[in-house]
Amino acid sequence: MSFEPVAGSGNRYMTLDDVVVRTAAMLVVVMLSGSVSWALANSSVAGALILVGVLGGLGLGLYIAFTTKANAFTSLAYAAFEGLFLGAVSRAFESAYPGIVVQAITGTIMVAAGMLFVYKIGAIRVTPRLWRVVAGATIGLVGLMLVNLIASFFHSGGLGLREGGLLGIGFSLLCIVIASLNLVLDFDLIERSIRRGTDEKFAWYCAFGIMVTLIWLYLEILRLLGNLRN
Repeated sequence: MSFEPVAGSGNRYMTLDDVVVRTAAMLVVVMLSGSVSWALANSSVAGALILVGVLGGLGLGLYIAFTTKANAFTSLAYAAFEGLFLGAVSRAFESAYPGIVVQAITGTIMVAAGMLFVYKIGAIRVTPRLWRVVAGATIGLVGLMLVNLIASFFHSGGLGLREGGLLGIGFSLLCIVIASLNLVLDFDLIERSIRRGTDEKFAWYCAFGIMVTLIWLYLEILRLLGNLRN
């Protein structure tokens, strides 16, 4: 979704360091929360951790996305909720496919670094049309995921988008491509915000956007690797 940053109103202007520091803080919280969830994944509270992580992360994420009211509390709380969810899910995949989590993390870092590189050298130019295409594709994918989830209540596997086989692998690859392009939009938002002299508080929103995309990218790579191993 295209978003126009607001110019600063007397406070210090946002810098790239502000975004980097806040993103790093969110990553640390995700790892700490994920470590707790990972350790408790085989206990009786595992289901509760996943439920709290999903509901808390989804609710707070939607609130931040639509109100743009991102600050230290809401952003770090979102990271904590997502960590609970990611830790339990990652432990489940690791139990089924040993070594897959390290591979997924490595893949996520490589894709993120690659997209940053192609963005910086100008190989991908962010235009209003690209914003619309990526936003539309993202909304479409989320809609398909919801339809697949609802269909799974009535038919095992739903539409088959999250099952193994060529369809599941192809859908995961499509999600990875769209998530990667969302990273480019995140980079562009940060660059435009700095040029416009946006208030430093907006750095939390930028960090939140990057974190949402990275988490989505990690989950899709994790799922793709699981399907390939299966």
